[in-house]
Order: sequence, then structure tokens, then C-alpha cells
Amino acid sequence: MRKKRCSTLGSSAVDRIMVKLGETTILLALRRAFANLRAASLAMRERWQAYEKVEARGVALLQDWLSPAQLLQFKRDKCFDVIGSDSRRRYRICYGTATNVYEMNERGRVVVGWCFRPAGSLVAGDVMLAQKIALETNERAALAVAKPFPGSMPPSSGPLPVG
Repeated sequence: MRKKRCSTLGSSAVDRIMVKLGETTILLALRRAFANLRAASLAMRERWQAYEKVEARGVALLQDWLSPAQLLQFKRDKCFDVIGSDSRRRYRICYGTATNVYEMNERGRVVVGWCFRPAGSLVAGDVMLAQKIALETNERAALAVAKPFPGSMPPSSGPLPVG
């Protein structure tokens, strides 16, 4: 003989209630997940906007320090040339924070890349300004800490940040 179930409801009614409870639980979990995702997305957007402002300030400071010829080159090509204080070699500093300095030959070709940057978490404009000052005032010291890398120009990237 079969035992009766404890529930007074039929098994299909219990199953329907359990499915309904499961759907409700899933819907609540999905709502909570989407709310968390939205909050995280908004926080990321705010951080990115704050970073863009800092990046634009760094570029503005760099531009204030560039000669008229360097500024024109920077606005056109997102890079500019400097002359080393000791060797009188020409270096091209391209937009970026690492592996962005190139030693150029007299024909405008890359000889070798140089990687050096100030310590800390700095935006591209600040790093490039430090690289410019280092090469123009104490080239030997800058190259003493720099790491060489195979020379090839970086691909062109998007527009410069504007504040």
C-alpha cells in the first residue's frame, strides 16, 4: 500500500507553488544583480570622467612647455622631437607612458626605442613632460636608467584628451 503525502494539496499544486517561488527568487536575484551592475557601471563612468579630466590637465601642462614647433608637431602627430643635451641626437616622444621615446637618425628613421619614465602613477602628459625635460637637460642620466627596445614607431591612436 502507498503512503499518502503529508500535504493536503495535490502534487501538481505543490509543484506549481515551488516553481512560482523559484521564479520569484530568480527575479529578485536578477533585479539585485542588475541594480549592482548599474551602480558599478555608474561608478566606473564617474572614475573614467575624473581620469579624463586629469589626463587633459596633463596634456595642457605639457603643451605649455612645448616650443611652437613642438606644439605644432604634437597637435598634428601626437608626438614631438627633442634634442639631447649631451649628444645632440634627436629623440621623438610619442603620446604614452612607456616605450614611447625613439632615437631618430638624420633621415627621420627610428634607430632604437628607449623606455624610461618617472616613478608613480602619472598620466601621459606628465610622463612625456618629464621625458622631455630629462632628455633636454641631462640626456646621459636619462639614458643611464632607460631600457632600449627594438625601434619601430607605434600605431597611431585616437584623439588627444581635451579638457
